[in-house]
Amino acid sequence: MIGKTLRLLAPALIPSWQFFKTVGPSPRIEVRGRRGSEVGPWTAARPRPGRVSPGQMLRRLVWNPDWNETLYLVTCAERLAETGDPQREREILSRISPPDPACEAMDLRLVFVELEGYQLQRFVAHQSGPHPVPLS
Repeated sequence: MIGKTLRLLAPALIPSWQFFKTVGPSPRIEVRGRRGSEVGPWTAARPRPGRVSPGQMLRRLVWNPDWNETLYLVTCAERLAETGDPQREREILSRISPPDPACEAMDLRLVFVELEGYQLQRFVAHQSGPHPVPLS
């Protein structure tokens, strides 16, 4: 009985890397705010926390809706970079906050970071024009 249960649980507990057809760089989502003619700096749309306590790590193993949504945004960003689908751009913009609460519009870009030789190279795969920020 226990052997059968372990055989059924093993694929869920120990993932198979053969699940992925290819593994490549993942796009980073960056935004910048606009207010009038002023354009702010590019910042990460959802920066990772600098430190996570052991208790938070354990809780995140069971409950982590923010990370699930971030993974969804990465999937949308990958599809946007591949196809240029405007629906994916709208989906990303609907789920991220403006970098500055006072900005009137924001821009979105997707940046890939790759290792070439011994240096990290950044290249922009997609950059949108300004999108109005909805009033709260």
